[in-house]
Amino acid sequence: MARVALVTGGTRGIGEAICVALKDAGYKVAANYGGNEEAAAKFTKATGIPAYRWDVGDFGACQEGVQSVAEDLGPVEILINNAGITRDGTMHKMTFEQWDAVIRTNLTSCFNMCRSVIDGMRQAGFGRIVNIGSVNGQAGQYGQVNYASAKSGIHGFTKALAQEGAAKGITVNAVAPGYIGTDMVRAVPEKVLEKIIARIPVGRLGEASEIARGVLFLVADEAGFVTGSTMSINGGQHMY
Repeated sequence: MARVALVTGGTRGIGEAICVALKDAGYKVAANYGGNEEAAAKFTKATGIPAYRWDVGDFGACQEGVQSVAEDLGPVEILINNAGITRDGTMHKMTFEQWDAVIRTNLTSCFNMCRSVIDGMRQAGFGRIVNIGSVNGQAGQYGQVNYASAKSGIHGFTKALAQEGAAKGITVNAVAPGYIGTDMVRAVPEKVLEKIIARIPVGRLGEASEIARGVLFLVADEAGFVTGSTMSINGGQHMY
């Protein structure tokens, strides 16, 4: 029977690519989204993948959302924590609201979602969790203290939870994308984008499908010996 996968922030960009790749690989997929009803409806019409709306920064909403997915498709065995936002600004201009929104949506959501599925995974003796980090969480980025903190936190979160889940058949890994050609990145002014691409050794932006392929490897039944790792997919922009 096909395993059930849930992708947060799943109706656009990298999340959409992950959902489509999972479905094409034979998984039963549910996509979470935060508020863009039009994009979610377009996504479901195009892919046939059901979309569920809730705020991943709200613990109670996450519990209810996971329960809804389980009732419709079955217990969640694979979780992709992809939801994320940016609220950029240098420290001397950043408001608490900008800080809090990014930490809440990008990092607290990982706790909320993992806490909502971990008991079921432990009981089943199987689970795959993949958290989407960022090259900017590894290397830092000017004007992104909030975003870099949240994404860096995801990498530590991944390593700690991996140790807790290992004996129960639950793997926890992260993927750290570099600059991917999503609508958000392509909206950057052309001259700025040229400077970004100039710092990427392969000389181009990544494709969302390239991130999805990394996720597919990590969630496979056969990937049970891979846990606590971070897969960097950034065109060589940051190596360590």
